[in-house]
Amino acid sequence: MTALFALATSLLWGLADFGGGLLTRRIPALTVVVASQAIAVIVLGAVVIATGGWTEWGPQLWFAVGAGLVGPVAMLSFYKALALGPMGVVSPLGSVGVAVPVGVGLVLGERPGLLQYGGIAVAVVGIVLAGGPQFRGAPVQRQALFLTLLAAFGFGAVMALIAEASTTLTGLFLALFIQRVSNVLAGGTALYIAHRRGMEVLPRGEGMRMLWSAFPALAFVGLADVAANGTYSIAAQNGPVTVAAVLASLYPVITALAARGVLKERLRAVQAAGAGLALVGTVMLASG
Repeated sequence: MTALFALATSLLWGLADFGGGLLTRRIPALTVVVASQAIAVIVLGAVVIATGGWTEWGPQLWFAVGAGLVGPVAMLSFYKALALGPMGVVSPLGSVGVAVPVGVGLVLGERPGLLQYGGIAVAVVGIVLAGGPQFRGAPVQRQALFLTLLAAFGFGAVMALIAEASTTLTGLFLALFIQRVSNVLAGGTALYIAHRRGMEVLPRGEGMRMLWSAFPALAFVGLADVAANGTYSIAAQNGPVTVAAVLASLYPVITALAARGVLKERLRAVQAAGAGLALVGTVMLASG
């Protein structure tokens, strides 16, 4: 069950990242984050009411608040790092955040078998290579490196925090709702500050009309991200966090494959090799 839900997480995150990447070509990144999460808040609010999830209030929800506050910071740091580039270095480095939940699992006493340790190593190398790392070219700016590592730590922290935010299914709905409310409050505040500073927060020339036309895509990105957090939480609660975190972090492979299938982007040799290694690591983890 852990492997199944963790792989579902990687699929959902990979598709959400792909959709979000397409949207940010037309709409400012911060607006994409806030709008997509706002849609998720509405849907999750209805789910919490329908399932009676509000009865699961408890101190564990502070983990959800933490995840909700860390998430936007990580995402915006990552977008800023991508803008500073080079993307061929920034993108794969962003996936090293898997070290956070894996480290938490080890500290809590999890001890994977020898085959699983090997699977973790192989899968992590595959994940990094699937991002298409750039081995030659212009050096990375110090600010870009700092922002990338900050984003990676943030992504990993969100995985660790959301896994601790609930113990039941209805509690998970409430935790995800609280996380998304925190996301919107943090992102909305940043969006307001950006607007006050004169930065563009709506698509140039088309404004709200473009935003409304992108509503289905924004809804998909927001809900896929929510579903990924949910499936990851279930995976982490039903098996070793060390395994769940690595399998869930295969999403760069999904994003690369989606770009290949939809945008006809060619996979570089290093990306194809990375995807293959990630698959081998997945099999090792699942069989261990």
